[in-house]
Amino acid sequence: MKHINIKVTGKVQGVFFRASTKAVADQMGVKGLVKNQKDGSVYIEAEASETILDLFLDWCKEGPEKSVVENVEVADGEIKNYRNFEVIKKNLLW
Repeated sequence: MKHINIKVTGKVQGVFFRASTKAVADQMGVKGLVKNQKDGSVYIEAEASETILDLFLDWCKEGPEKSVVENVEVADGEIKNYRNFEVIKKNLLW
């Protein structure tokens, strides 16, 4: 089990990126969360085996049909033992 933090930039808001990410994560068995950021990026925390995360990252680099992914930053993180994959609708800090 591995945990990664992902920041996706480009045209990634308003194109069903979060919903599509959840659908793909659920299909692959990835646990974690996805949320829009104030700067226009999408932030993802993902936990799964390294093999599955590699496939998940490949998808993140493409995104859903209407998105235009310009950059994907990945950093290792601490395992949080997520039970499912959740779309965070609103950032409480905004």
